[in-house]
Amino acid sequence: MSALEDVLSLAGVRGSLTTPISAGNRWGFELDAVPEAAFHAITAGVAYLSVPGHETIQMLPGDVVLLPHGSAHVFASDRDTTPVHFDRYNHVRSRTSGEVLETGSVPRSTNVLCAFYIHNLTTSTALFELLPEVIYIPANPEGSPIIEVTKLLAQEVSRPGMATNTIIDRLIDVLLIHILREWIATTEFTRASWLRGLTDPVVATALNAIHAEPAREWSLDTLAEQARVSRATLSRRFSALVGQSPGAYLVSWRMDLAAQQLRETDERIAAIAHRVGYTSEFAFSRAFARAFDLAPRAYRETNRLASASISAPAPAEPHSRTP
Repeated sequence: MSALEDVLSLAGVRGSLTTPISAGNRWGFELDAVPEAAFHAITAGVAYLSVPGHETIQMLPGDVVLLPHGSAHVFASDRDTTPVHFDRYNHVRSRTSGEVLETGSVPRSTNVLCAFYIHNLTTSTALFELLPEVIYIPANPEGSPIIEVTKLLAQEVSRPGMATNTIIDRLIDVLLIHILREWIATTEFTRASWLRGLTDPVVATALNAIHAEPAREWSLDTLAEQARVSRATLSRRFSALVGQSPGAYLVSWRMDLAAQQLRETDERIAAIAHRVGYTSEFAFSRAFARAFDLAPRAYRETNRLASASISAPAPAEPHSRTP
């Protein structure tokens, strides 16, 4: 697996379609901030999206917007319509499966697909936190994977068949990867991160090697050999782009993998330590405590207690959330 695939998997990123919108003239919704990343795609017509502190975006067919931080926003037919507050949680409780949200006057010529991406916020290898508040990708007149996947998604929504929900979920996940690819390829990074490291072939090779074999006894020499550069070159480029030395990144990633195992399994701590490259449980425990300010056993108990004490309503079923 590549570094991007690994981080998506570790963060438990999972997309689900919300209620599609079929809209006419003069409509608008004001949506509160949410913990998930939000996504909108226009398949027909026009809509305007406004996020406080950013310019209003006119969205046309084929355009997509990702709000990585789940920011509050207004989605409307035009710039002047006064939006109504939209409580998506109440809508979830009242809607029926397969419902399309119809709004505005007839005829309804604007169609919008909306989705949310839930993700685990406890990992130290950030993903959505590294992204800007708004990622807008306009339609490419020459076509693009994003447009093609969006078309497939719209077809599946309008003409459901066997295993429709599974197909929709997979397509939404594929859309996120294509959006990230597009953003990474066109962004002038100013902040060091593992994502920025993926833009450099040498550093990307080292990152992907670490992710492919996190338990391997990597050294600067062996990573430099993988990347086909000198130790000095790899050290300089990796630290400048990622913001950590290769060794520090390796330890950080191992700790994230171990934390996931502690949260989600009953595996013995010694076995987890071995799986992430430590022959000594004591050495692993010291490294883990430095990373999380808790010993592995205390971390496991704390996260189990936190999970058991959550009293908030359960997340909505896939395909039952609102725009």
